[in-house]
Amino acid sequence: MTTFRLTDSTLRDGSHALSHQFTVEEVRAVVRGLAAAGVKVIEVSHGDGLGGSSFSFGFSRCDEASLLKAAVAEASSAKIAVLLLPGIGVKDDLVRAADIGVGVARVATHCTEADISAQHIGLARELGLEAIGFLMMSHMVSPDELLEQAKRMESYGADCVYVVDSAGSMTIDDARARVAALKAGLDTQVGIHAHNNLGLAVGISMGSFDEGVDQIDGCMIGLGAGAGNCPTEVLVAALARRGITAGIDPFSLIELADGVVRPLRPVQGVIDGDALVLGYAGVYGSFHLHAKRASERFGVKTRDILLEAGRRGVIGGQEDMIIDIAVELANRTQGDW
Repeated sequence: MTTFRLTDSTLRDGSHALSHQFTVEEVRAVVRGLAAAGVKVIEVSHGDGLGGSSFSFGFSRCDEASLLKAAVAEASSAKIAVLLLPGIGVKDDLVRAADIGVGVARVATHCTEADISAQHIGLARELGLEAIGFLMMSHMVSPDELLEQAKRMESYGADCVYVVDSAGSMTIDDARARVAALKAGLDTQVGIHAHNNLGLAVGISMGSFDEGVDQIDGCMIGLGAGAGNCPTEVLVAALARRGITAGIDPFSLIELADGVVRPLRPVQGVIDGDALVLGYAGVYGSFHLHAKRASERFGVKTRDILLEAGRRGVIGGQEDMIIDIAVELANRTQGDW
């Protein structure tokens, strides 16, 4: 393989880093810049997908429909994508997104729960959308087990199935093994979505390319949950050094990063101690801010909360467990255990 398709998720996964506070004007500017640089797919929605704006996951500043309409208006030849986690988003959310002009639906489940994606992948196909399966926390199962889940998504009609390193916990070899298994066992395309908690997101993405991955995700300046995602502009520049451009201009992305995106969150992308522990413990990236807040509220270390969450195998959608863990740790510290 000599090329790949890039999906930029700055305006979805990057939303975690801004507490879901993107404005219509910011969405327009980022989409306009990405489309001009040659990025073919641009994901826009709350960090936790359609319907994510809530007490549980944090409220968006702007109504999701207004952000999607702005993105579609600026997209030119690019497709606008949305993420949907069954149970957070519902089928009506997907219908509304399609009516606005979205072209790609990315349906995400935990890596052992592909079966709950069947209705939503099927609906996406009925609506004429490209349907993509997203197997989150893919580090938690073996390559062979992940392939079995991916086969289910393929059978439901997925055009591509993603290996998703939601916790930023994979090594390069971990990711390559999972991508290789899916490439060997599926007829559909395979994607990779990497987080940077161990500082390996670009390496994972490039290693996955060498295994034949068809689609790769990134976020401008690495915006995202935890320590962030694979930085789009860094990935594109690194692959361009190998002669692999996928029709994307790296210098346009550099200008977009410095001129538009970096001013929105200048300190994002630092792998601080808590973000590193997220990757080490294998904990869902969006738990970072929840754990920090619980740490301050109950007087226990964020690190201890994250390590305990990792020991318990807590997954996305179980954010309420963070409070339970923090209370238990506080009680232990006070000698109540």
